[in-house]
Amino acid sequence: MKVSAEKIENQQVVLTIEVEAAEVSKAEDRACKRIAGRVNIPGFRKGKAPKKVVEGHVGKEYIMDEAFDLIYPKAFADALKEQELEPVTRPDVDVVTLESGKDLVFKVTFTNRPEVTLGEYKGLNVEKKVAEIKDEDVDKQLANFQDRQGKLVDVPEGTAVSDGDFTTLDFKGFVDNEPFEGGEGKDYPLQIGSKSFIPGFEDQLIGAKIGEEKEVNVTFPEDYHAEALAGKPAVFKCTIRSIKHKELPPIDDELAKKVSTFQTLEELKADIRKNLQENAERVAENEHRTKIIEMATNNITVDIPPVMIDNRVNTMVQEMAMRIEQQGLNMEQYLQYAGTDIAKIREEYRETAEKNVKTDLMLEEVAKAENIKVEAADLDAEVAAMAAAYGATPKQVRKIITEQGRLTDLTYTVLHKKTIQFIIDHIAG
Repeated sequence: MKVSAEKIENQQVVLTIEVEAAEVSKAEDRACKRIAGRVNIPGFRKGKAPKKVVEGHVGKEYIMDEAFDLIYPKAFADALKEQELEPVTRPDVDVVTLESGKDLVFKVTFTNRPEVTLGEYKGLNVEKKVAEIKDEDVDKQLANFQDRQGKLVDVPEGTAVSDGDFTTLDFKGFVDNEPFEGGEGKDYPLQIGSKSFIPGFEDQLIGAKIGEEKEVNVTFPEDYHAEALAGKPAVFKCTIRSIKHKELPPIDDELAKKVSTFQTLEELKADIRKNLQENAERVAENEHRTKIIEMATNNITVDIPPVMIDNRVNTMVQEMAMRIEQQGLNMEQYLQYAGTDIAKIREEYRETAEKNVKTDLMLEEVAKAENIKVEAADLDAEVAAMAAAYGATPKQVRKIITEQGRLTDLTYTVLHKKTIQFIIDHIAG
């Protein structure tokens, strides 16, 4: 077999592969036997018809196509190994010569994995900054507990709406003095200050009393999901129907008993501080690891083919579509609601996709340089962790992975994790 490689733009490679006529002849014979075994030829049992009869029945071209299918996988794999190439896209095959008694010639075009030159990835360091837990942080958590224990009560008669109040109201919206679809509500619940309405709407209700009609003047945001209203001024005629405010219990030992297993406020405070500190340390550790990996990634030299970034964007969009479907929507509904389109989303994903591809290339190259391998025990540990996370058994998880053909993906994930840990284990100091 003869192989030649031509490199063209954007890491694309064209392999020209020539297979000797003798090998083609052997493949023809095998092709005839395979075809004879699966087609019905009058006068012969399956698999027993001679080559000439099979040829006369299905045609020479059909046999040669079958012979090519037999030759191609090994010939292509051997050519990749000889030329030390690694496709990152599906190959495009073009048969040049496929005739009985002649050498087979075909071309394969694909994008090759780009060459990566590693920079520093050992001995790196970034200062790990753990956030200081202040008394205000503890007080904020206590305030959350206090708020959850609060009770809504009607305000005294004649009391006006104030910030934080819980109201119900009737409203009707007008644009250019005309009511618009979706602009009307009855006994609609609204907490003042929640910012769940158009900017400026809630603030203008402050001071209104029950039964009082209030005109609210606002302008819809330019990026409002309903394009017909985006950027337009509107007037809402509102009537407050009820006002409630939340009565909060004192922050004391009794509150501590209600919201925890502790008997005193001081014990609860100490526990809150401990949990906040542990969380701050986890956040700092994750940020530290992320920065180290980003540094190692930025130290490599690589020319990433655009198709690799496009493919990663495709994956991100598919994952987004799956998340949307889990929420009971489809992509078209989401795009309409969000006031965007798929082209904008793809563009928003592009920068992250490029960073992720570059990081993957760095990790793969480090794994090669350091001979990092995925052992059976590594896969077992990952499966066990997945099982614990999903409340399943390792056997159940492994069965699902195998049935879905995701073992290669799992191995790839584990290799990345091991490589990341290797880099972290070899930071400076």
